[in-house]
Amino acid sequence: MVKAIQFKSAGGPEVLEMTDVDLAAPGAGEIQVKHTAIGLNFIDTYHRSGLYPLPLPSGIGMEGAGAVAAVGSGVTDLKEGDRVAYASPPPGSYAEARNIAADRVVKIPDGVEDRTAAAMMLKGMTAQYLIRQIYKVSKGDTILIHAAAGGVGQIVCQWASSLGATVIGTVGSKEKAEIAKANGCHHPVLYNDEDFVERVKEITDGKMLPVVYDSIGATTFEKSLDCLRPRGLMVSFGQAAGPIPPVNLGIFAQKGSLFFTRPTLFNYISTAEDLRATASDLFDAVKSGAVKIHIDQTFPLAEARAAHEALEARKTTGSTILLP
Repeated sequence: MVKAIQFKSAGGPEVLEMTDVDLAAPGAGEIQVKHTAIGLNFIDTYHRSGLYPLPLPSGIGMEGAGAVAAVGSGVTDLKEGDRVAYASPPPGSYAEARNIAADRVVKIPDGVEDRTAAAMMLKGMTAQYLIRQIYKVSKGDTILIHAAAGGVGQIVCQWASSLGATVIGTVGSKEKAEIAKANGCHHPVLYNDEDFVERVKEITDGKMLPVVYDSIGATTFEKSLDCLRPRGLMVSFGQAAGPIPPVNLGIFAQKGSLFFTRPTLFNYISTAEDLRATASDLFDAVKSGAVKIHIDQTFPLAEARAAHEALEARKTTGSTILLP
């Protein structure tokens, strides 16, 4: 038996319950991971609330790190004791241990701690596909990232800055502006006090931006489009403020033949090869010092409800992990 957080009905953080779960031996192609740290992410709240429905009752959590405790048949590239990390469906990382497909995990390299790996896999690989695959940020670019003091935002700010880009980032408070600035954001913009479109115009001398990265959704969508230059790219990769309302596609023509994408990490790491390449690029950025992973909050696994409450109240910065 292992302890795990599950929920029987969709709803608020109060639906999360600690339960005892029978954990079978790993099946063919699977490994069993004994978690040392578990990542907390906004997608967990989407699963819990029913925004992204799951069959119920369900486990929760997409990210974790730990040691291989057992190996199923057919697994040849991993052995007991290997340190591994993952950010992958199916949900179930909020547990002392779990079984998962062996081709969904990567080995944690020397020089990276388990807690760091658990805090960075989903957010870090998200940052990687945003700025290294969807739009390859390079020296001389000016970009906008919303929620610049958040987990993905901090990594994007650091990484893009290290590549020679100028980073504009929206934040909700002066304290978060300082956090963003300390992580490579050249122009923190307090969205409650300033019009971020006007600030983008000022910073770029009216040239506007080649790309905007927006994880907020409903409240920022239209103004994000107004930050783009003709043929610019709008990347909508989350909806912390709620889903974007229905859109007349003609708006993309009216605002300059814009491009739009609504990606998810899991389409960018769907094969073992893509997963390893994406994770390797991330690990290299962390080991080089270009990206530092900030774990600003830790909660015991049993306090997953409190962790969700803090995340949804936007009281968190950087990464948050749960400890079994």
